[in-house]
Amino acid sequence: MSNRQPRDESREARYQEIERWLRDLVLRGSAGDALPSESDLAQRFGVSRMTARQAMQNLAQEGLVNRRRGSGSYIAQLPLHRREGMLMSFTDDMRRRGMVASSRLLDATLRPATAGDLEALRLPEGSRVVAISRIRLADEVPIAVERAALPAECAGVLADDLESGSLHVSLHQRGWTPALARSWIGARVVTPAEARMLDMAARGALLIERRIIYDQDNQPFEHTETAYVAERYVIDATFAATAPGAMTTAAAPAPN
Repeated sequence: MSNRQPRDESREARYQEIERWLRDLVLRGSAGDALPSESDLAQRFGVSRMTARQAMQNLAQEGLVNRRRGSGSYIAQLPLHRREGMLMSFTDDMRRRGMVASSRLLDATLRPATAGDLEALRLPEGSRVVAISRIRLADEVPIAVERAALPAECAGVLADDLESGSLHVSLHQRGWTPALARSWIGARVVTPAEARMLDMAARGALLIERRIIYDQDNQPFEHTETAYVAERYVIDATFAATAPGAMTTAAAPAPN
């Protein structure tokens, strides 16, 4: 005999009703607007908080709702799409969208280069790098945690404004002009510390981009790992099909 419990049709119908009501609220509202709490929803619809929570979680999984621990639930920003083929600083990208870019500086120092830094920046063993870690924001909404490593010759940027200013402007003023970038994209689950910094729900997804930027002389001068909030930032890509049996060029492997 099966021990499977019968599905609670009434409970399913109730959370779907709440979900439809919330979805309409989201579509009529604006990003950042506060949504009713689970207890308010439970009282309004005469259901348990568990049923109300299920409805809210469904919309959060779709990226329509941003749930902030200890604060509440809010209408989420639509994700920002980064157009392919464009090498643009985060500051310029946000300015192009009519948004204000800013940063929260986590750390900026000279440190020994990691093995990955040495390979990416073509540095000799024992080299030091300029390491800059920042939270990148658009209109004060956290978008990513960015960790950049630069050759020690770039140390002058440590004296510049790395929160409201642009790192790439500082580098350009010192003769380092971005000309080409190579990127490797992955994904992983957010850590508890990152979730707090980025105002994310636990177990949320991060889009991880490792990037090497080359100057006008094809010399690498920036090795960056950026962890984007997946529901707030999308990297667009286009792929062209090749004829069956056609020769293709293998993609360059990611640096270790």
